[in-house]
Amino acid sequence: MNVQKAGSEVAYTITYLDMPNRPSWGYPPLPATSAAALLKADRPPVWYFLSLYDAVGGDYAWEDMHALPEAEVADQLGRSTLYTVLEHGWPQGFFLLEPVDAGRVDLAYFGMVPQAIGQGLGGWLLKTAILTAWDMPGTRHLTVNTCTLDHPRALALYQKNGFQPTRREEKTRHLARDRDLSRIPP
Repeated sequence: MNVQKAGSEVAYTITYLDMPNRPSWGYPPLPATSAAALLKADRPPVWYFLSLYDAVGGDYAWEDMHALPEAEVADQLGRSTLYTVLEHGWPQGFFLLEPVDAGRVDLAYFGMVPQAIGQGLGGWLLKTAILTAWDMPGTRHLTVNTCTLDHPRALALYQKNGFQPTRREEKTRHLARDRDLSRIPP
């Protein structure tokens, strides 16, 4: 088992991406074998968001939200729109859209739980997230960022769906918890 221990310093690169125009494609159909439902959360409690955040990002060092006071997380949720995709009675993934400034919406969080990756819902969910953001009143610009700690195919998936890199930033962080690298897909 290859584990990066809590407290280890890790280097990573953040890539910021931009989509200045609405894509020409329409909402995708669910994969033929899926009976998933997409649910919008009204005033989600912090614990609900953090449970999704941990389920999706636990293998990818998603730790930042746990360092914030609960009131700050609640404030971000109050400004944002959270959607969860459910199938077989449990969450498969989620996305969070956050209006940032006049006309700009950020796809602040997006991801699938490990057990749902490779089942065909991820591409559907990302396209749905993108179009849902563009359908928000006043949207004129969509942004997202990913980093080298995220799923190894995240950057390529965003680019395949119309996002273009605008800048990169090199950073380091100290892990708050152990990170099992054997759980991360190639």
